[in-house]
Amino acid sequence: MPENPSAEPFRPSRRSILGASTAASIAAATGLSSTADAATPPVAGEFDVVIVGSGAAGMTAAMTAAARGLSGVVVEKAATYGGSAARSGAGIWIPNNSVIRAAGVPDTPAKAATYLAAVVGAEVPLARQQAFLANGPAMLDFVMANSPLRFRYMDGYSDYYPELPGGLPQGRSIEPDLLDGRVLGAELDRLNEAYMSVPDGMVVFSADYKWLTLSLVNSKGFAVATECLARATEAALHGVKPLTMGQALAGGLRAGLLRANVPVWHNCPLTDLYMENGAVRGVVVTKDGAPALVRARRGVIIGSGGFEHNAAMRAQYQQQPIGTAWTVGAKENTGDGIRAGARAGAALGLMDDAWWGPAIPLPGEPYFCLAERTLPGGLLINQAGARFVNEAAPYSDVVHVMYEKNPTAPDIPAWLIVDQNYRNRYLFKDVAPTVVFPNSWYEAGAVHKAWTLDQLANSIGVPGAALKSTVSRFNSQARAGQDADFHRGDSAYDHYYTDPAITPNSCLAPLWLGPFYAFKIVPGDLGTKGGLLTDAHARVLRPDGSLIPGLYAAGNASSAVMGHSYAGAGSTIGPAMTFGYIAANHLAG
Repeated sequence: MPENPSAEPFRPSRRSILGASTAASIAAATGLSSTADAATPPVAGEFDVVIVGSGAAGMTAAMTAAARGLSGVVVEKAATYGGSAARSGAGIWIPNNSVIRAAGVPDTPAKAATYLAAVVGAEVPLARQQAFLANGPAMLDFVMANSPLRFRYMDGYSDYYPELPGGLPQGRSIEPDLLDGRVLGAELDRLNEAYMSVPDGMVVFSADYKWLTLSLVNSKGFAVATECLARATEAALHGVKPLTMGQALAGGLRAGLLRANVPVWHNCPLTDLYMENGAVRGVVVTKDGAPALVRARRGVIIGSGGFEHNAAMRAQYQQQPIGTAWTVGAKENTGDGIRAGARAGAALGLMDDAWWGPAIPLPGEPYFCLAERTLPGGLLINQAGARFVNEAAPYSDVVHVMYEKNPTAPDIPAWLIVDQNYRNRYLFKDVAPTVVFPNSWYEAGAVHKAWTLDQLANSIGVPGAALKSTVSRFNSQARAGQDADFHRGDSAYDHYYTDPAITPNSCLAPLWLGPFYAFKIVPGDLGTKGGLLTDAHARVLRPDGSLIPGLYAAGNASSAVMGHSYAGAGSTIGPAMTFGYIAANHLAG
């Protein structure tokens, strides 16, 4: 398998890591000591490799290990499998893969390397970037050969910075094709639920949502809606249980594990790593309500997700305001693998960052905004009633700006302002155009409505004169088709979730028709992106750059190969699967 065996060992910089003192502070905060200091619990099993977590990283690693002839087990904290991947839209960003090549995408290894280096910068060692690019296409072919998964090109979903060298305006992202849930048998019932349910009577792919948003005002949007209905009808006629997006990805990987006879132990949370003579040789879990040791002859791969639902860790590492209420990551993601690795002496990186995106704190669960903040006829304002960002920029960048500016020009929460013309044209979340929003949204303060901008400003507590001035300037720029203030529409990416009927700039339209609406915007996320620092082989490193023998990490339990940036749709899942694959291959080698 292509890796980078000649690369020099990575010596992490002081800026990129949190070291031994962090491990000590985590141990103190959690009240947990190293397994070496505690009595060894009963042995529940012994395998070549133990994989912690059944998300995209963990299941890809487990499938790879099995194909390499290793015995393995997946220990999973939840009663379900799939983690955050099952909840996601399941975009996957892997340059030069066979799916996009078959679709005629003009990608090359040189373009991809140039682009990734431009996006990530020097924060992530070149060897790790090269490992991802070299192994990603092979990983995807392996998954298709060893599971029922097939993939579709997300045509036109631009790289997030297409104007950078090597960037592609038509994009590199793919997503799972339809999977028949019947291949899972009884395991279908254990699949973690989707973050957003698909509309009744439809089979929808992630790439369809762009057009479904426009289905009342765009002929292609109407055609896509019709196709989604037709897929559901065909599936019903043939007795198919259709799965798409994250449900298809997680279900397909689980089907691959079933094919390879890899067991998944549910309700089996990681307590700690088990070490012998300085090397990781297993995990301590809670199984059937009691501590148990699962031995690993070759090593342990941590794919247990991030720490987005651990309030203490978020408060310790991330900027305020922060908490656990604004994330859409799987609820079991409380940093268990990261804390265990830190207690074993691992370095941590990127702990201050996350896969951010503007979110509306709706009752029950936050809503991660994609199209809504980009569509023409809307703008974001801070608490002074002024715009502060390009609303159509990559979602992670919008939140980075929110945190950067909040200390001096408060914008947490910010407000998305739209008018009735916008509401008459576009789907908002799952609420059809012209349909009233649920009363619970208003009662929770997530949305406000008023007939005039003055009244709306009073309702949300911003200066009325400032809001009217901001809207007036925005409207004049929208009519001209040029956002001189924040350059909305200058990038090809800005135009993905927009309305082609609006000219001269599909991102921009004036707000003129009352009533007006304001949606509360907070820093949401798909999960955290900081974790155990790894090398090009997914081996976990100590602060001095030395290895912790027998310990590997992938996915959101590891420090992201994307650094503080985000190359394109699927920059979470693509690397997670790839480094799970790399880890298992290296461990088998």
